[in-house]
Amino acid sequence: MPALLTLPAAPALTRVDPGWSHALTEPTVASAWQAVTGTAIGDDLLEWPPDLLALTEVILQRSEAYRFALSPPAGAHWPPASLPEWPDAVTDAARQWSARAENADVAIPGLLAQEWKALRARVGAPLSELTESRDWRLCQALLTLHAIADEACAGLGVAVCAAGADGVRYRARARELLARTGSLGRIPACLIRVLPKAGTPASGSSARVLSRHAAVQVPGVEARWHKAPARGLTTRPSVTKLNYLLLPWPLRIRESDFRPVAGPLQWLANDPFGFFEFTPCEPLDLDLADRTLAAARDQGGTVDVVILPESAVDHGEIDGLEAVLARHQVTALITGVREHPAQPGRFPRNWVHIGVSVDGRWTHIRQDKHHRWSLDDAQIRQYHLAGALHPHIRWWEAMEVPRRSVQFVELGGGVTLTSLVCEDLAQTDEVAGVIRAVGPTIVVAPLLDGPQLSSRWGARYAGVLADDPGSAVLTLTSFGMAQRSRPPGHHPSPVVALWKGPGQDVREIPLDRRAHGILLSANVSPAVSRSFDGRRPGHDGSEFSGVTARQIRASTTSTQPAHAPAGPAPPPMLTADELTILTSWAEALAEALAFAPTSIEALTADAGPGARWRDELRVCEPSLPLCRAINRMVQTARTAVAARGGPPLDTALLAAENSEPGQSALDGLARAVLRSALQQRHTRQSAKSRRRRTQTGHAA
Repeated sequence: MPALLTLPAAPALTRVDPGWSHALTEPTVASAWQAVTGTAIGDDLLEWPPDLLALTEVILQRSEAYRFALSPPAGAHWPPASLPEWPDAVTDAARQWSARAENADVAIPGLLAQEWKALRARVGAPLSELTESRDWRLCQALLTLHAIADEACAGLGVAVCAAGADGVRYRARARELLARTGSLGRIPACLIRVLPKAGTPASGSSARVLSRHAAVQVPGVEARWHKAPARGLTTRPSVTKLNYLLLPWPLRIRESDFRPVAGPLQWLANDPFGFFEFTPCEPLDLDLADRTLAAARDQGGTVDVVILPESAVDHGEIDGLEAVLARHQVTALITGVREHPAQPGRFPRNWVHIGVSVDGRWTHIRQDKHHRWSLDDAQIRQYHLAGALHPHIRWWEAMEVPRRSVQFVELGGGVTLTSLVCEDLAQTDEVAGVIRAVGPTIVVAPLLDGPQLSSRWGARYAGVLADDPGSAVLTLTSFGMAQRSRPPGHHPSPVVALWKGPGQDVREIPLDRRAHGILLSANVSPAVSRSFDGRRPGHDGSEFSGVTARQIRASTTSTQPAHAPAGPAPPPMLTADELTILTSWAEALAEALAFAPTSIEALTADAGPGARWRDELRVCEPSLPLCRAINRMVQTARTAVAARGGPPLDTALLAAENSEPGQSALDGLARAVLRSALQQRHTRQSAKSRRRRTQTGHAA
């Protein structure tokens, strides 16, 4: 036998502890919360309901114990059999807790204290005890605390949910906190974010179906919540229909509107690519917009929202367009914008402009596009662009890629919208997750795309959001782009828009050859909001139904006087965040006038500068213009309470509807915002009274 080969001894290795020993330890309730927030579970979480909602949702999600509200383990019952009136007990506890959140002298509700004690006694329990339902008492505590906290978040975003005297000041504080930080919670939004919910899915078995009023997101995407008291929704309380004017412009797109541009990225071997930009050679036709709006108003009476496709408007054209819309009393504008770079060597910007008119002044909100369009050989031939862009090169849209964010805009009447630009609709990234968590009433997607056929990608992704969370989706491309899309064997299609609502079939919306726009009308009706944890459903959401479309051909005469001076648009009196805060305090005043007139003075102290709660929540002081506007609203509310000639809500509404001679622009804005909130609250109170009379009549 040959001798064995002897290898030299390996050098001794020094063992380095990578510090993983703690990570390998099974996570507990306490360590899971510590990992997310860097803090321990303490009684301070009982001071602010959104914070407790964040805690319970983190633990329920990470342990997957949320599923036991949908399918309890063997031998267990949900809701707990020991508490037959669990839904009412949860609602009562949430109401009392809302009162305590603004006044520490109020006692902690018994059910909340009981379940919190059960949780605190078990914070060292491994998550596996929850996952495998071995600690059913802990599961019960988490699910009940989650339900109470969610119920106590009612009205923190969409004010339609709030209907009582308890917690008026707490809700106002939370709304200002949301506007300032992007979260309802006191925990920094960079760690965890609590957002209002606008709608809920009709089915499902994820953790999201357990909440009705608020959603918890571990950040990665910035989210902002805006309140804009839209005139078209709020000054006509009996209106249940919205009119959208779709302008699928440019009506003609040339091959030369696409052109290659230099980019900073180097080519890869055997994978050539380049960058292109879309720059229409013709400016926006404001005269045509004016005449189309006149024709649309002639047919529909009003135009509430005007929508244009992706990149339809140059950044410098926004003021002129809004001036035209203002003459026609349009409430809101949603349009794709192309913005040229301010510095050489930078890419252009592609974004959606959301403008809302309040008392004749436009507030602006910006939703950036996050994903570039990529044109391959097939698409270049489909759109007949080979003369401008070489078909053997992959062309990427020349645009800056900003940090991801999503803007939610609450327009009043329970209607909340968000917007996604073209490719962003098709991306299943964290932005889509935030949208599903919040459940906006409508998602508007401006596109630079081919025809919006039910067989194409837009309809597929619209159907996903219509199913979960139940949002209506409207896509809109330009007629010019739809006409350029001519795949082999296909004729050009005039279908420029698509509508998909929850429980509704996909609707293709064409533009007739002689038309310049489409008037899309949709009824706004109450929607059922559900949580699948055993609580009763509510009717505090909104949804669209009865959608109709009419072709609009521009009138032959302009409404713009000849040689009228084109003055600059008046600047906004407040920023978008400040308008949100002003609207939030207007909603609080309306609640107080309806349910607790005696709380007006305490509410006034909270709203003004120097309030201690802002220091406690680390919220900055309001600016001088915002203080003046809030004070103007407070004066109207105080006068209404002192009048004692009828219901304070009605008295204040009458006062807010009558403008004062010589009032400043800021006073006019404050009056308009307060009038909007009072009208919405009055409409809800009237509808509630009608429902009660109907129910009483049926019972009799």
